[in-house]
Amino acid sequence: MKFNFWSKKKETAPKTTKEKIRENVKAIIIALVVALLIRSFLVQAFYIPSGSMKPGLLEGDYLFVTKYNYGYSNHSLPFSLPLLPSSRIFYTEPVRGDVVIFKYPGDNDTDYVKRLIGLPGDKIQVINSIVYINDVPLRRELIETAVIDGLPINVYREYMPNGVSYIIWQIKGYYSYESQFYGPITLGENEFFMMGDNRDNSRDSRFSDVGAVPKANLVGKGGMIFFSIDGSFMQVWKWFTDIRFERIFKVVK
Repeated sequence: MKFNFWSKKKETAPKTTKEKIRENVKAIIIALVVALLIRSFLVQAFYIPSGSMKPGLLEGDYLFVTKYNYGYSNHSLPFSLPLLPSSRIFYTEPVRGDVVIFKYPGDNDTDYVKRLIGLPGDKIQVINSIVYINDVPLRRELIETAVIDGLPINVYREYMPNGVSYIIWQIKGYYSYESQFYGPITLGENEFFMMGDNRDNSRDSRFSDVGAVPKANLVGKGGMIFFSIDGSFMQVWKWFTDIRFERIFKVVK
């Protein structure tokens, strides 16, 4: 038996333009499907447009939000497509102190980011800016009083009953009944109470248009800041001076 080691492999015919287009479209569709699956069930990017979560989150922060922590609902999907059960699947209850992204109950469309204060069944009350959970006031320590953005700010470390702690701001000498007094209310079995860390500059569960957040409206948990800019993202020529490099890769707490 003889072998011809010098014989050339049979060449395949070059692909037609139609075949190339078909393959490119197929690759694009696959990439889009994978991106949608990642965005819906694993990680989604969010932009922080306001200062309601200062000092932890600043205007101009871009963060990754993990979608799997609390299970999934229609609001996990793009445009809140009604393809999942009305409540949640693979549900795990959030932890007090989590930074949570949720759909604003007023329109079930706008994304809000706040800190989770109250769990289902909790009695929540705010008296003279002190938060009470089940008639027990949250412990907090005054760290300093500083002038921030032209205002005298009391900087506190607040402690949850489970030991989770975080920094909050309150304007020294400021009085607003809505932000300093609330309740008492008892949360329903599928309701959560949310508050911003910038307590006098946050529209959250203390206000009637937000109120208690339904379990179905939970979107995900704050993960990590991947970009932060003190200015317009579109003004690329200012990035060198406006990017907050010290905030990039900071874990949300």
